[in-house]
Amino acid sequence: MSKRTDSNGYTIIFSVVMVIVVGALLAFFANFTKADRVKNDQVKAQIDILNAIGVEADRSNATEMFTKYIKEQKVIEGDKVSDDDKAYLIDVKKELDNAKNGLTQKLPLFIAEKEGKSLYIMPVRGNGLWDAIWGYIAVNDDLKSVNGVYFDHKGETPGLGANITEKFFTDDFKGESLYDGSGNFKGIEISKSNGDPNNMDKSDNQVDAISGATITGNGVGAMINSGIRSYLPYFSTLKK
Repeated sequence: MSKRTDSNGYTIIFSVVMVIVVGALLAFFANFTKADRVKNDQVKAQIDILNAIGVEADRSNATEMFTKYIKEQKVIEGDKVSDDDKAYLIDVKKELDNAKNGLTQKLPLFIAEKEGKSLYIMPVRGNGLWDAIWGYIAVNDDLKSVNGVYFDHKGETPGLGANITEKFFTDDFKGESLYDGSGNFKGIEISKSNGDPNNMDKSDNQVDAISGATITGNGVGAMINSGIRSYLPYFSTLKK
């Protein structure tokens, strides 16, 4: 090897050139695949919303099924309610950050028709043990009980907190009341001591916890209750 190529200057120049070339290639591929990634995110949102009402869909039929079941999409901004067929694309995390900073929060709401009944679907987002958790809650047309849920997470512990995605957990929410016996909103608690492991009592505002996942379960309960509470003013107008 020549002294020229063995010098520190050559090494630095070579490293800089490689960084620029690799960076340019990464930027090119990121831009080249951007449309596909955006499309995948849109389809994933449609699938997740449908999962909350027990409708199975995949990437090949998600848009068709979404159109079939989701009859209305609304955006709630304070006292203003508008129709928006792209409401499912709203960034819920960004809107929660806006609310924390004192800005008006956009709340997307999806109204589905299934088996002759109207279902109201809301996105929710919170924190688990390690990172973000999120999902969708569907309530029945009485606006008081849960029709179904869908949950996901970024990094909960496999076999423990990660089980919030499993049917044995999500199915327990079906039919659970969100109100107490006096008609006050109470939400749902993820309980380790409710004495109802099969979740037969749908009026106790509790769902049996996942063993070994207390913090994640608490996060799910807090996420559901704070998320739904944001929609209560709008639901009160529907009841009237």
